[in-house]
Amino acid sequence: MNKICLIPQPIHALGLQQLRDNGLEPVVGEAACEAAPTENVVAAIYRSGQFSRTRMVQLPNLRAIAVHGVGIDGIDLDAANELGIAVFNTPGANNRSVAEHALGLMFALTKRITESDRAVRNGEFSFRFQGGLRELSGATLGVVGFGAIGQIVATLAQAMGMRVLVLSRRSEIELAELGLHKAQSLENLLTDSDIVTLHAPSLPETRHLIGAEQLKLMKPSAYLINTSRGALIDEAALINALQNGEIAGAGLDVFAVEPLPASSPLTLLPNVVLTPHAAASAEQALMRMASATATGVVNVLNDRPPAALLNPQIWETRRR
Repeated sequence: MNKICLIPQPIHALGLQQLRDNGLEPVVGEAACEAAPTENVVAAIYRSGQFSRTRMVQLPNLRAIAVHGVGIDGIDLDAANELGIAVFNTPGANNRSVAEHALGLMFALTKRITESDRAVRNGEFSFRFQGGLRELSGATLGVVGFGAIGQIVATLAQAMGMRVLVLSRRSEIELAELGLHKAQSLENLLTDSDIVTLHAPSLPETRHLIGAEQLKLMKPSAYLINTSRGALIDEAALINALQNGEIAGAGLDVFAVEPLPASSPLTLLPNVVLTPHAAASAEQALMRMASATATGVVNVLNDRPPAALLNPQIWETRRR
């Protein structure tokens, strides 16, 4: 049997070659994946979208689902557990890329880079006299979620002379040793910060972590950055806050619905910078994630647990 690995969204060529070197045929693209012979499919690498119970049942020899990144929102993990399919992700592979992207959105907003670009293209060179550009040095950055990505963001912000306020379970003393300030609550962080950046996971308890009430606590001059998950923000409340000047602007890489509908009011707001869930897509990060997913797939097929197995309880009774 010709063993197939489904890859609906493209991954770096490095990962594809690793699969081929280990006797697997990568099938790339959503249409090609739908047309692949189901009995030959032994693995899948997913970057985004849904992997439903129905799809898993259609693939009787599927043994591994690799998540190209960390988010497993679209994977029916309960179904994978019942069917004995190993699910794993690639934590750490895109941390630097996402952290730098968050900083990039901060620069784009405070320097009005996208607005400046449009002005020059439209022959409005006098845009430079409008003002409104700001320095990051001396500003207070509120970091919500102090995992690996949040920590990198904090370090980069410190290097630029920002005061960093962190919402974390870590003690005030521990954070102070790192040159950081501990926020006593989300409300305090929102009130005190000039820029708020979100790096929390998408969980039931973090859904709409930032809603109308929270946005009203922010300074009218403050910016909101989200490179984590769209569900963290009540998007309707954010649009209302941006339209009414409750906050100065937002930099968004993730959305409640993806792709972002062309009809979304966000696309019409000049004080918003939008990117297409691309924070993790730096070339180096893509290489690391592709290699990690390919390595994990090969390990599962050779009866070795992958490095970041998300359902270890099924390992002994997994599909073989």
